[in-house]
Amino acid sequence: MKQILAAALTALTALPAFAAEPLTARDFESYVDGKTLYYGLGGDSYGVEEYLPDRRVRWSFMDGECKEGYWYEAEAGSICFVYEDAPDAPQCWSFFQDGSKLRAVFENDASTTVLYEAQQDDKPMLCYGPKIGV
Repeated sequence: MKQILAAALTALTALPAFAAEPLTARDFESYVDGKTLYYGLGGDSYGVEEYLPDRRVRWSFMDGECKEGYWYEAEAGSICFVYEDAPDAPQCWSFFQDGSKLRAVFENDASTTVLYEAQQDDKPMLCYGPKIGV
């Protein structure tokens, strides 16, 4: 009986990480402001985002090409990002605090992409600039 109770309590304490409420815009801003976060997807590197003052961002798929943008809180409470290459197509996410890291759930797609914070840094990310072609 003690083993069953211990297993049940362990399961209940594990639930809040996934059942938790999404971060508010204020909490998200407090967490990311001035940081560079590296995101993973399924054990692979996905991308990196630098969080600048005034809710501005710089994103890269870790290929050295960067997109400038900004974020805002949507009416539904999700955090939406608008980038210079797609000004009419905001990408909205719900962010959750999982221990000392973030988990991000993409809200624009029924298949739902889930990213996780793999690493953080306080140094700016590296951007090489636009490709120069012939």
